[in-house]
Amino acid sequence: MKRLIIAVALLLLAGCSSPAEKISGQLVSCSSITSITTAKSIYLGCLDGSSGASIDGLKGPAIINVWGSWCGPCKEEMPIFRSFYKKAKGNVALIGVDVEEASIEDGRSFVKDNGITWPNLFDADGKSRAYFGMGVPVTWFIAADGTVTYKHIGSLKNEIELITLTSKYLGVKL
Repeated sequence: MKRLIIAVALLLLAGCSSPAEKISGQLVSCSSITSITTAKSIYLGCLDGSSGASIDGLKGPAIINVWGSWCGPCKEEMPIFRSFYKKAKGNVALIGVDVEEASIEDGRSFVKDNGITWPNLFDADGKSRAYFGMGVPVTWFIAADGTVTYKHIGSLKNEIELITLTSKYLGVKL
């Protein structure tokens, strides 16, 4: 009898919980990314299949978030970037760079499943390692003239940290 009561109670509790919100992202063209390409540029294609950009020639103010679909901390910080992007859109460019994937489809699925709605470059062959280094997540802050003003290694703790870093290193108040 106790088991039956416990089972019914668990079913009732489960029925009262709200389902997890489905967040849908989309593959976005990289045409909005401003960069200068030179003969020695590190050019990456766009995750949506369109033309990409030179990561070493990006112009800001911009934030580059380097991620991989296989990276747990990368997934954990996506809600921070989603919320930040709603506030920063038009003031600061947000650009993702998908690295070290087994296939491009893994990155595309990650974008859709994690509510990403900003452009994402794709490093198909690891050539960005020379620029970004090893390990993810990494978040770079790029000034209007293209200089790297700060590199945050590891996952961001919360949106306030991202807003504070944006203000400090890019001079953009949100």
